[in-house]
Formats: sequence, C-alpha cells, structure tokens
Amino acid sequence: MNLWFRLIWMLLHRPWRRPVPGLATTVIKLRVWPLDLDFNRHVTNGRYFTLADVGRMDYVLRSGAFRVALRHRALPIVGDVWGKFRRELRLFEAFEIHTRMLGWDNKWSFVEHRFVKDGRVLGVVIMRGLFRGPKGNVSPAEFASELGLAEQSPQLPAWLTDWSASCDQLSAQLRGEELQGVG
Repeated sequence: MNLWFRLIWMLLHRPWRRPVPGLATTVIKLRVWPLDLDFNRHVTNGRYFTLADVGRMDYVLRSGAFRVALRHRALPIVGDVWGKFRRELRLFEAFEIHTRMLGWDNKWSFVEHRFVKDGRVLGVVIMRGLFRGPKGNVSPAEFASELGLAEQSPQLPAWLTDWSASCDQLSAQLRGEELQGVG
C-alpha cells in the first residue's frame, strides 16, 4: 500500500514537473517510512526494487516514453533487475532516486536507478526491460527514434553487457530444464 501513496503523490506533482529528453536523468525525492524497513530497522533490499518502479514511472512520464508506448499499444515488461547496496537508509531519512536510460541493445532497454543521500550513492538498481504490443516487442531502436534519440544506443559499459549476457544464459538454462522436466 505504501507504494500506491508514493505513486499517487508523484502523479499529483507531475503537472509541475518539466518534460525531459530521453537520455536525461530524472530525480524524485522520497523519505523512508516504517513499512520500508526490515528487522534490522533499515530499508529492506526488496523495497529498493519497488521504489525504483516509482522512479521509472516518473522517467517514463516525463521523457514521453508513455506516449510512444500508447502509439504502439505496448505495455512495459521488466525482464531482469539487479541491485547493488552500498549504505543503509534508516527511518525518516530523506533520499533521492536518480533515474536514467543507460542504453539499449537489439531486444532490451537498460535503466539505472541511483539512490542518493547527501550527494552519496547508497545503492543502485539496474533494470532491463522492453515494451510489448499486439505485434510483439517494440524494437528499442525504433522506440528510441520515436523519443527523438538516435537509433544507435550510447556505448554500454562492459559490466552491463556481461550482466545482460548472464541473464540470457540463465534464461536458456531454465528453458532447457523445463524441456527436460527438471525444476
């Protein structure tokens, strides 16, 4: 339920937030609430992924990606998410989520969410996802072009392409196990 209040709050403030270019970084300001905490009294690791959804929604709305998705009658699909936790967030602490598009390949778009407090990165969540419409997946290059970006992605860092390849390998392994009746 906590997420819904944050999402509604973000949407209510949307009319006063300026549109941004597709490769810009968006920033939302949040605070840690009791339902965000685990037994150690800091933000639970799973909550970072949930909060990243709010940051991603702000980015999608402000960048115009939602308009492109509507034209294609496409829905966003999250394929994989990865997190790096550096420092803890405690009850009532204020923080920001900085969201930006890192780039894309032939299938996936890659979005980064940085959790920042007092200029320090406390954690990072990386998501690879796509938009799927009635005719199948919308090509990330086509999507980028409709956002006013070049069809060619910015150079992706090696760690990101390695992570994406490992996700593909795990997917292939799981498909193989299903075919063999394992798992």
